[in-house]
Amino acid sequence: MSLLSSLRRCFDEELQKQADHIRQQLAMGETKPYTEVVDASSADAHRTGMPALTFMRQVLAACLYPDLLQDDTLPVDVRQRAERMLGQCDGRSVGAYSESCGYEHVQVSVAKFISRRDGGLASGPVFITSGFQRGLMVILKLLVWGSGQSQPAVLIPEPHPHTLPRLLNILGLAALPYRLQERRGWVLEKEELQRAIQASRGRCNPRAIYISNPGNPTGHVQDRNTIQEVIQFAAEENLLLLVDEVYQDCVFGPDCEFLSCKRALFEMGPLYSGCVKMVSFNSLSNGTMGECGLRVGYMEVVNFDDAVLPFVETLLTGDISPPVIGQVGLDVMAEPPCPGEPSYSRYIQELLSCERTLRENVDKGRSFLNLLPGFNCPPVVGGVYLYTHLTLPQVVGVYAGPLYCGRLLEEEGVCVGLSECMCDDHSATGSCWYIRISILMPPHKLDDLLRRLGSFHLRFLHQLP
Repeated sequence: MSLLSSLRRCFDEELQKQADHIRQQLAMGETKPYTEVVDASSADAHRTGMPALTFMRQVLAACLYPDLLQDDTLPVDVRQRAERMLGQCDGRSVGAYSESCGYEHVQVSVAKFISRRDGGLASGPVFITSGFQRGLMVILKLLVWGSGQSQPAVLIPEPHPHTLPRLLNILGLAALPYRLQERRGWVLEKEELQRAIQASRGRCNPRAIYISNPGNPTGHVQDRNTIQEVIQFAAEENLLLLVDEVYQDCVFGPDCEFLSCKRALFEMGPLYSGCVKMVSFNSLSNGTMGECGLRVGYMEVVNFDDAVLPFVETLLTGDISPPVIGQVGLDVMAEPPCPGEPSYSRYIQELLSCERTLRENVDKGRSFLNLLPGFNCPPVVGGVYLYTHLTLPQVVGVYAGPLYCGRLLEEEGVCVGLSECMCDDHSATGSCWYIRISILMPPHKLDDLLRRLGSFHLRFLHQLP
Protein backbone atom coordinates (compact mmCIF):
# COMPACT_ATOMS: atom_id res chain seq x y z
CA MET A 1 0.00 0.00 0.00
CA SER A 2 1.46 3.36 -1.06
CA LEU A 3 2.19 6.23 1.31
CA LEU A 4 -0.47 8.31 -0.40
CA SER A 5 -2.99 5.51 0.12
CA SER A 6 -2.23 5.47 3.83
CA LEU A 7 -2.51 9.25 3.98
CA ARG A 8 -5.77 9.05 2.05
CA ARG A 9 -7.32 6.84 4.73
CA CYS A 10 -6.25 9.33 7.42
CA PHE A 11 -7.56 12.18 5.28
CA ASP A 12 -10.97 10.53 4.95
CA GLU A 13 -11.22 10.38 8.72
CA GLU A 14 -10.17 14.01 9.06
CA LEU A 15 -12.63 15.07 6.39
CA GLN A 16 -15.50 13.45 8.27
CA LYS A 17 -14.33 15.11 11.49
CA GLN A 18 -14.24 18.43 9.67
CA ALA A 19 -17.78 17.85 8.38
CA ASP A 20 -19.01 17.06 11.89
CA HIS A 21 -17.33 20.20 13.21
CA ILE A 22 -19.01 22.33 10.55
CA ARG A 23 -22.40 20.82 11.43
CA GLN A 24 -21.83 21.78 15.05
CA GLN A 25 -20.93 25.32 13.99
CA LEU A 26 -24.11 25.59 11.92
CA ALA A 27 -26.20 24.22 14.80
CA MET A 28 -24.76 26.89 17.09
CA GLY A 29 -25.80 29.63 14.67
CA GLU A 30 -22.50 30.38 12.97
CA THR A 31 -23.05 32.03 9.60
CA LYS A 32 -21.72 30.27 6.50
CA PRO A 33 -22.57 30.50 2.80
CA TYR A 34 -24.69 27.36 3.23
CA THR A 35 -27.15 26.03 5.80
CA GLU A 36 -26.25 22.33 5.78
CA VAL A 37 -23.43 19.95 4.89
CA VAL A 38 -24.21 17.63 2.00
CA ASP A 39 -22.31 14.38 2.56
CA ALA A 40 -21.97 12.64 -0.80
CA SER A 41 -18.99 10.52 0.22
CA SER A 42 -21.09 7.53 1.29
CA ALA A 43 -24.30 5.99 0.02
CA ASP A 44 -26.49 6.77 3.04
CA ALA A 45 -29.76 7.22 1.15
CA HIS A 46 -31.97 8.35 4.01
CA ARG A 47 -29.40 10.77 5.35
CA THR A 48 -29.61 12.67 2.09
CA GLY A 49 -33.42 12.62 2.07
CA MET A 50 -34.36 9.66 -0.14
CA PRO A 51 -37.81 8.43 0.90
CA ALA A 52 -38.16 5.06 2.60
CA LEU A 53 -40.35 2.35 1.09
CA THR A 54 -43.81 2.53 2.64
CA PHE A 55 -44.36 -1.22 2.97
CA MET A 56 -40.98 -1.62 4.66
CA ARG A 57 -41.66 1.09 7.23
CA GLN A 58 -45.24 -0.06 7.88
CA VAL A 59 -44.10 -3.60 8.69
CA LEU A 60 -41.31 -2.26 10.90
CA ALA A 61 -43.75 0.04 12.70
CA ALA A 62 -46.24 -2.75 13.33
CA CYS A 63 -43.54 -5.04 14.71
CA LEU A 64 -42.23 -2.30 17.00
CA TYR A 65 -45.72 -1.29 18.15
CA PRO A 66 -48.06 -4.30 17.80
CA ASP A 67 -51.07 -2.27 18.94
CA LEU A 68 -51.20 -1.09 15.31
CA LEU A 69 -52.40 -4.59 14.45
CA GLN A 70 -55.62 -4.15 16.40
CA ASP A 71 -57.48 -2.24 13.67
CA ASP A 72 -57.46 -1.86 9.88
CA THR A 73 -55.34 1.31 9.74
CA LEU A 74 -52.56 -0.66 8.03
CA PRO A 75 -53.12 -2.77 4.88
CA VAL A 76 -53.96 -6.40 5.54
CA ASP A 77 -50.74 -7.73 3.95
CA VAL A 78 -48.70 -5.47 6.24
CA ARG A 79 -50.53 -6.83 9.28
CA GLN A 80 -50.09 -10.41 8.10
CA ARG A 81 -46.36 -9.92 7.56
CA ALA A 82 -45.94 -8.32 10.99
CA GLU A 83 -47.90 -11.11 12.66
CA ARG A 84 -45.74 -13.70 10.93
CA MET A 85 -42.54 -12.02 12.07
CA LEU A 86 -43.73 -11.51 15.63
CA GLY A 87 -44.62 -15.19 15.74
CA GLN A 88 -40.93 -15.98 15.23
CA CYS A 89 -39.81 -13.79 18.16
CA ASP A 90 -39.53 -14.97 21.72
CA GLY A 91 -42.28 -13.28 23.68
CA ARG A 92 -43.69 -11.99 20.37
CA SER A 93 -41.33 -9.05 20.72
CA VAL A 94 -38.61 -7.68 18.47
CA GLY A 95 -36.88 -6.66 21.67
CA ALA A 96 -35.82 -10.27 22.30
CA TYR A 97 -32.58 -11.82 21.03
CA SER A 98 -32.62 -14.10 18.01
CA GLU A 99 -30.28 -16.95 17.12
CA SER A 100 -26.69 -15.84 16.44
CA CYS A 101 -26.98 -16.59 12.72
CA GLY A 102 -30.44 -15.04 12.44
CA TYR A 103 -33.96 -16.39 12.58
CA GLU A 104 -34.40 -19.58 10.58
CA HIS A 105 -37.51 -18.05 8.99
CA VAL A 106 -35.47 -15.12 7.65
CA GLN A 107 -32.74 -17.45 6.41
CA VAL A 108 -35.39 -19.40 4.48
CA SER A 109 -36.81 -16.16 3.01
CA VAL A 110 -33.34 -15.12 1.84
CA ALA A 111 -32.67 -18.59 0.38
CA LYS A 112 -35.90 -18.36 -1.63
CA PHE A 113 -34.93 -14.89 -2.84
CA ILE A 114 -31.54 -16.18 -4.02
CA SER A 115 -33.17 -19.14 -5.79
CA ARG A 116 -35.66 -16.88 -7.62
CA ARG A 117 -32.87 -14.52 -8.65
CA ASP A 118 -30.69 -17.36 -9.95
CA GLY A 119 -33.30 -19.09 -12.07
CA GLY A 120 -34.23 -21.80 -9.60
CA LEU A 121 -30.74 -22.76 -8.38
CA ALA A 122 -30.83 -23.94 -4.79
CA SER A 123 -29.23 -21.58 -2.32
CA GLY A 124 -26.14 -22.54 -0.35
CA PRO A 125 -26.06 -22.09 3.43
CA VAL A 126 -27.21 -18.58 4.38
CA PHE A 127 -26.01 -16.62 7.41
CA ILE A 128 -27.66 -13.42 8.60
CA THR A 129 -25.09 -10.86 9.70
CA SER A 130 -24.94 -7.46 11.35
CA GLY A 131 -24.26 -5.82 8.01
CA PHE A 132 -22.01 -6.57 5.05
CA GLN A 133 -18.78 -5.52 6.76
CA ARG A 134 -19.37 -7.86 9.69
CA GLY A 135 -20.02 -10.80 7.38
CA LEU A 136 -16.88 -10.08 5.39
CA MET A 137 -14.82 -9.82 8.56
CA VAL A 138 -16.03 -13.22 9.75
CA ILE A 139 -14.98 -14.89 6.50
CA LEU A 140 -11.63 -13.10 6.40
CA LYS A 141 -10.87 -14.32 9.91
CA LEU A 142 -10.94 -17.87 8.53
CA LEU A 143 -7.93 -16.93 6.38
CA VAL A 144 -5.78 -15.41 9.12
CA TRP A 145 -2.68 -17.45 9.83
CA GLY A 146 1.01 -17.09 9.04
CA SER A 147 3.43 -14.17 8.66
CA GLY A 148 6.24 -13.09 6.35
CA GLN A 149 6.10 -15.08 3.12
CA SER A 150 3.22 -17.05 4.64
CA GLN A 151 1.17 -13.93 5.45
CA PRO A 152 -2.28 -14.46 3.93
CA ALA A 153 -3.26 -11.99 1.24
CA VAL A 154 -6.39 -10.96 -0.63
CA LEU A 155 -6.44 -9.69 -4.21
CA ILE A 156 -8.50 -6.49 -4.27
CA PRO A 157 -9.52 -4.25 -7.18
CA GLU A 158 -8.04 -0.83 -7.74
CA PRO A 159 -10.25 1.23 -7.36
CA HIS A 160 -11.89 -0.51 -4.41
CA PRO A 161 -14.47 0.22 -1.69
CA HIS A 162 -12.89 2.83 0.56
CA THR A 163 -13.36 0.77 3.75
CA LEU A 164 -11.72 -2.41 2.42
CA PRO A 165 -7.96 -1.74 2.99
CA ARG A 166 -8.53 -0.81 6.62
CA LEU A 167 -10.48 -4.01 7.27
CA LEU A 168 -7.67 -6.11 5.81
CA ASN A 169 -5.10 -4.20 7.82
CA ILE A 170 -7.00 -4.73 11.08
CA LEU A 171 -6.99 -8.49 10.48
CA GLY A 172 -3.32 -8.65 9.44
CA LEU A 173 -4.07 -9.56 5.82
CA ALA A 174 -1.96 -8.23 2.96
CA ALA A 175 -3.72 -6.42 0.11
CA LEU A 176 -2.70 -7.34 -3.45
CA PRO A 177 -4.18 -4.73 -5.81
CA TYR A 178 -5.19 -5.59 -9.36
CA ARG A 179 -6.06 -2.68 -11.62
CA LEU A 180 -9.38 -2.36 -13.40
CA GLN A 181 -9.03 -0.94 -16.90
CA GLU A 182 -10.62 2.51 -16.83
CA ARG A 183 -10.36 3.16 -20.56
CA ARG A 184 -12.39 0.01 -21.24
CA GLY A 185 -15.17 0.78 -18.78
CA TRP A 186 -13.38 -0.58 -15.69
CA VAL A 187 -13.19 -4.07 -17.15
CA LEU A 188 -11.37 -6.75 -15.17
CA GLU A 189 -8.71 -8.55 -17.23
CA LYS A 190 -7.42 -12.00 -16.38
CA GLU A 191 -3.91 -10.97 -17.44
CA GLU A 192 -3.91 -8.31 -14.73
CA LEU A 193 -4.93 -10.89 -12.14
CA GLN A 194 -2.04 -13.09 -13.23
CA ARG A 195 0.33 -10.11 -12.95
CA ALA A 196 -0.84 -9.43 -9.40
CA ILE A 197 -0.34 -13.07 -8.43
CA GLN A 198 3.16 -13.18 -9.92
CA ALA A 199 4.08 -9.99 -8.05
CA SER A 200 3.11 -11.67 -4.78
CA ARG A 201 5.48 -14.63 -5.16
CA GLY A 202 7.90 -14.79 -2.25
CA ARG A 203 6.16 -11.93 -0.44
CA CYS A 204 2.89 -13.35 0.84
CA ASN A 205 0.37 -16.15 0.37
CA PRO A 206 -2.70 -15.23 -1.73
CA ARG A 207 -5.77 -16.91 -0.26
CA ALA A 208 -8.76 -15.05 -1.75
CA ILE A 209 -9.88 -12.62 -4.44
CA TYR A 210 -12.41 -9.85 -3.82
CA ILE A 211 -14.66 -8.65 -6.63
CA SER A 212 -17.41 -6.05 -6.61
CA ASN A 213 -20.37 -6.30 -8.98
CA PRO A 214 -21.86 -3.81 -9.67
CA GLY A 215 -18.61 -1.99 -9.10
CA ASN A 216 -18.06 0.01 -5.94
CA PRO A 217 -17.18 2.81 -6.52
CA THR A 218 -16.68 2.58 -10.29
CA GLY A 219 -20.27 1.89 -11.37
CA HIS A 220 -19.41 -0.82 -13.89
CA VAL A 221 -21.35 -4.09 -14.30
CA GLN A 222 -19.41 -7.23 -15.09
CA ASP A 223 -20.58 -9.36 -18.01
CA ARG A 224 -20.80 -13.13 -18.10
CA ASN A 225 -17.43 -13.64 -19.81
CA THR A 226 -15.59 -11.52 -17.25
CA ILE A 227 -17.19 -13.31 -14.32
CA GLN A 228 -16.35 -16.70 -15.81
CA GLU A 229 -12.72 -15.67 -16.31
CA VAL A 230 -12.50 -14.68 -12.65
CA ILE A 231 -13.99 -18.03 -11.66
CA GLN A 232 -11.46 -19.88 -13.84
CA PHE A 233 -8.65 -17.85 -12.29
CA ALA A 234 -9.87 -18.62 -8.76
CA ALA A 235 -9.95 -22.33 -9.63
CA GLU A 236 -6.43 -22.27 -11.11
CA GLU A 237 -4.96 -20.45 -8.10
CA ASN A 238 -7.11 -22.17 -5.46
CA LEU A 239 -8.52 -18.84 -4.24
CA LEU A 240 -11.66 -18.20 -2.25
CA LEU A 241 -14.04 -15.92 -4.17
CA LEU A 242 -15.36 -13.02 -2.07
CA VAL A 243 -18.18 -11.43 -4.06
CA ASP A 244 -19.60 -8.04 -3.09
CA GLU A 245 -23.05 -7.88 -4.71
CA VAL A 246 -24.66 -5.29 -2.46
CA TYR A 247 -25.70 -3.06 -5.40
CA GLN A 248 -27.31 -5.85 -7.40
CA ASP A 249 -30.63 -3.99 -7.62
CA CYS A 250 -28.91 -0.84 -8.96
CA VAL A 251 -28.31 -1.64 -12.64
CA PHE A 252 -29.66 0.98 -15.02
CA GLY A 253 -27.33 1.07 -18.03
CA PRO A 254 -28.66 0.15 -21.48
CA ASP A 255 -28.19 -3.53 -22.31
CA CYS A 256 -26.83 -4.17 -18.78
CA GLU A 257 -28.11 -6.93 -16.55
CA PHE A 258 -26.92 -8.17 -13.18
CA LEU A 259 -25.67 -11.76 -13.22
CA SER A 260 -24.78 -13.27 -9.87
CA CYS A 261 -21.41 -14.93 -9.56
CA LYS A 262 -23.08 -18.04 -8.10
CA ARG A 263 -25.32 -18.42 -11.14
CA ALA A 264 -22.38 -17.94 -13.52
CA LEU A 265 -20.42 -20.53 -11.54
CA PHE A 266 -23.11 -23.21 -11.78
CA GLU A 267 -23.72 -22.54 -15.47
CA MET A 268 -20.05 -23.41 -16.10
CA GLY A 269 -20.69 -27.03 -15.22
CA PRO A 270 -19.40 -29.44 -12.54
CA LEU A 271 -15.72 -28.85 -13.34
CA TYR A 272 -16.08 -25.51 -11.58
CA SER A 273 -19.43 -25.59 -9.77
CA GLY A 274 -18.32 -28.48 -7.61
CA CYS A 275 -14.99 -27.09 -6.44
CA VAL A 276 -14.73 -23.27 -6.49
CA LYS A 277 -15.37 -21.90 -3.02
CA MET A 278 -17.34 -18.68 -2.91
CA VAL A 279 -19.03 -16.32 -0.49
CA SER A 280 -21.43 -13.68 -1.77
CA PHE A 281 -22.64 -10.73 0.28
CA ASN A 282 -25.72 -8.55 0.21
CA SER A 283 -27.02 -5.88 2.56
CA LEU A 284 -30.19 -4.02 3.47
CA SER A 285 -28.13 -0.82 3.70
CA ASN A 286 -27.32 -0.52 0.02
CA GLY A 287 -29.21 0.13 -3.15
CA THR A 288 -32.91 0.93 -3.31
CA MET A 289 -33.64 -0.30 0.23
CA GLY A 290 -31.14 2.10 1.78
CA GLU A 291 -31.88 1.06 5.37
CA CYS A 292 -28.36 1.72 6.68
CA GLY A 293 -29.45 2.16 10.29
CA LEU A 294 -30.95 -1.33 10.55
CA ARG A 295 -27.45 -2.88 10.28
CA VAL A 296 -28.25 -6.20 8.68
CA GLY A 297 -27.16 -8.25 5.69
CA TYR A 298 -26.57 -11.83 4.65
CA MET A 299 -23.92 -14.01 3.12
CA GLU A 300 -24.32 -17.19 1.09
CA VAL A 301 -21.49 -19.71 1.15
CA VAL A 302 -20.86 -22.14 -1.69
CA ASN A 303 -18.75 -25.31 -1.70
CA PHE A 304 -17.54 -24.94 1.88
CA ASP A 305 -16.62 -28.19 3.61
CA ASP A 306 -19.22 -29.21 6.18
CA ALA A 307 -16.45 -29.17 8.77
CA VAL A 308 -15.85 -25.45 8.14
CA LEU A 309 -19.44 -24.22 8.59
CA PRO A 310 -19.40 -24.62 12.40
CA PHE A 311 -16.38 -22.30 12.53
CA VAL A 312 -18.38 -19.66 10.64
CA GLU A 313 -21.17 -20.03 13.16
CA THR A 314 -18.68 -19.84 16.04
CA LEU A 315 -17.23 -16.59 14.73
CA LEU A 316 -20.72 -15.17 14.33
CA THR A 317 -21.65 -16.11 17.88
CA GLY A 318 -18.82 -13.86 19.07
CA ASP A 319 -21.28 -11.03 18.39
CA ILE A 320 -24.69 -10.41 19.82
CA SER A 321 -27.25 -11.69 17.33
CA PRO A 322 -28.09 -9.52 14.30
CA PRO A 323 -30.60 -6.76 15.14
CA VAL A 324 -34.05 -8.31 15.12
CA ILE A 325 -35.72 -5.26 13.60
CA GLY A 326 -33.08 -5.41 10.88
CA GLN A 327 -34.02 -9.02 10.21
CA VAL A 328 -37.64 -7.91 9.80
CA GLY A 329 -36.46 -5.48 7.12
CA LEU A 330 -34.33 -8.14 5.45
CA ASP A 331 -37.36 -10.43 5.30
CA VAL A 332 -39.28 -7.65 3.52
CA MET A 333 -36.44 -7.21 1.01
CA ALA A 334 -36.30 -10.95 0.34
CA GLU A 335 -40.09 -11.37 0.06
CA PRO A 336 -41.69 -8.11 -1.09
CA PRO A 337 -45.42 -7.76 -1.77
CA CYS A 338 -46.72 -9.99 -4.55
CA PRO A 339 -49.06 -9.05 -7.43
CA GLY A 340 -52.63 -8.89 -6.18
CA GLU A 341 -51.70 -7.96 -2.61
CA PRO A 342 -52.88 -4.56 -1.31
CA SER A 343 -49.37 -3.05 -0.99
CA TYR A 344 -47.98 -4.32 -4.30
CA SER A 345 -48.89 -1.40 -6.55
CA ARG A 346 -47.48 1.26 -4.23
CA TYR A 347 -44.36 -0.80 -3.54
CA ILE A 348 -43.59 -1.17 -7.25
CA GLN A 349 -44.28 2.51 -7.92
CA GLU A 350 -41.85 3.55 -5.18
CA LEU A 351 -39.16 1.16 -6.43
CA LEU A 352 -39.51 2.44 -10.00
CA SER A 353 -39.38 6.02 -8.74
CA CYS A 354 -36.10 5.31 -6.94
CA GLU A 355 -34.63 3.63 -10.00
CA ARG A 356 -35.71 6.56 -12.19
CA THR A 357 -34.06 8.99 -9.76
CA LEU A 358 -30.78 7.05 -9.98
CA ARG A 359 -30.79 7.08 -13.79
CA GLU A 360 -31.66 10.77 -13.98
CA ASN A 361 -29.07 11.68 -11.35
CA VAL A 362 -26.36 9.82 -13.26
CA ASP A 363 -27.19 11.58 -16.53
CA LYS A 364 -27.45 14.98 -14.90
CA GLY A 365 -24.31 14.55 -12.81
CA ARG A 366 -22.13 13.28 -15.66
CA SER A 367 -23.29 16.01 -18.03
CA PHE A 368 -22.53 18.71 -15.47
CA LEU A 369 -19.15 17.37 -14.36
CA ASN A 370 -17.88 16.85 -17.89
CA LEU A 371 -18.43 20.56 -18.59
CA LEU A 372 -16.07 21.55 -15.76
CA PRO A 373 -12.37 21.97 -16.65
CA GLY A 374 -10.30 19.04 -15.40
CA PHE A 375 -13.22 16.67 -14.80
CA ASN A 376 -13.77 13.51 -16.84
CA CYS A 377 -16.66 11.36 -15.64
CA PRO A 378 -16.91 8.03 -17.54
CA PRO A 379 -20.23 6.24 -18.13
CA VAL A 380 -21.94 4.74 -15.07
CA VAL A 381 -24.23 1.74 -15.60
CA GLY A 382 -24.73 0.49 -12.05
CA GLY A 383 -24.06 1.10 -8.38
CA VAL A 384 -24.67 4.36 -6.56
CA TYR A 385 -21.66 6.59 -7.27
CA LEU A 386 -20.35 8.97 -9.87
CA TYR A 387 -16.64 8.16 -9.94
CA THR A 388 -15.04 10.99 -11.81
CA HIS A 389 -11.45 11.66 -12.83
CA LEU A 390 -10.15 15.06 -11.69
CA THR A 391 -6.90 16.53 -13.01
CA LEU A 392 -5.62 19.61 -11.17
CA PRO A 393 -2.72 21.80 -12.34
CA GLN A 394 0.68 20.72 -11.08
CA VAL A 395 1.12 24.06 -9.35
CA VAL A 396 -1.37 22.91 -6.69
CA GLY A 397 1.15 20.31 -5.49
CA VAL A 398 1.27 16.60 -4.76
CA TYR A 399 -1.52 16.83 -2.16
CA ALA A 400 -3.86 18.72 -4.47
CA GLY A 401 -6.72 16.27 -3.91
CA PRO A 402 -6.88 16.62 -0.11
CA LEU A 403 -6.47 20.39 -0.42
CA TYR A 404 -9.26 20.60 -3.00
CA CYS A 405 -11.72 18.46 -1.01
CA GLY A 406 -10.93 20.21 2.27
CA ARG A 407 -11.62 23.62 0.79
CA LEU A 408 -14.73 22.36 -1.00
CA LEU A 409 -16.09 21.24 2.36
CA GLU A 410 -15.16 24.43 4.20
CA GLU A 411 -16.29 26.87 1.55
CA GLU A 412 -19.35 25.11 0.12
CA GLY A 413 -20.34 22.47 2.67
CA VAL A 414 -19.94 19.58 0.21
CA CYS A 415 -18.23 16.40 1.42
CA VAL A 416 -17.06 14.00 -1.30
CA GLY A 417 -14.89 10.90 -1.36
CA LEU A 418 -11.31 11.05 -2.58
CA SER A 419 -9.06 8.40 -4.13
CA GLU A 420 -5.53 8.48 -5.45
CA CYS A 421 -5.35 8.14 -9.23
CA MET A 422 -3.26 5.24 -10.57
CA CYS A 423 -3.09 6.49 -14.17
CA ASP A 424 0.19 6.04 -16.05
CA ASP A 425 0.37 9.65 -17.29
CA HIS A 426 0.08 11.16 -13.82
CA SER A 427 3.18 13.38 -14.05
CA ALA A 428 2.46 14.52 -17.60
CA THR A 429 -1.09 15.73 -17.04
CA GLY A 430 -0.83 17.19 -13.54
CA SER A 431 -2.12 15.99 -10.19
CA CYS A 432 -4.72 13.28 -10.86
CA TRP A 433 -7.41 12.14 -8.44
CA TYR A 434 -10.77 10.43 -8.36
CA ILE A 435 -13.78 12.08 -6.75
CA ARG A 436 -16.58 9.87 -5.43
CA ILE A 437 -20.10 11.34 -5.36
CA SER A 438 -23.17 9.40 -4.26
CA ILE A 439 -26.22 9.62 -6.52
CA LEU A 440 -28.55 8.27 -3.82
CA MET A 441 -30.24 11.58 -3.10
CA PRO A 442 -33.33 13.46 -4.24
CA PRO A 443 -32.85 15.40 -7.50
CA HIS A 444 -33.08 18.81 -5.81
CA LYS A 445 -30.31 17.80 -3.40
CA LEU A 446 -28.07 16.77 -6.30
CA ASP A 447 -28.86 20.06 -8.06
CA ASP A 448 -27.75 21.93 -4.95
CA LEU A 449 -24.58 19.83 -4.63
CA LEU A 450 -23.62 20.35 -8.27
CA ARG A 451 -24.25 24.08 -8.01
CA ARG A 452 -21.95 24.35 -4.99
CA LEU A 453 -19.31 22.12 -6.56
CA GLY A 454 -19.31 24.02 -9.84
CA SER A 455 -19.08 27.39 -8.12
CA PHE A 456 -16.16 26.26 -5.98
CA HIS A 457 -14.30 24.54 -8.81
CA LEU A 458 -14.22 27.58 -11.08
CA ARG A 459 -13.28 29.81 -8.15
CA PHE A 460 -10.50 27.40 -7.10
CA LEU A 461 -8.98 27.39 -10.59
CA HIS A 462 -9.30 31.16 -10.96
CA GLN A 463 -7.36 31.73 -7.72
CA LEU A 464 -4.36 29.65 -8.83
CA PRO A 465 -1.15 31.54 -9.71
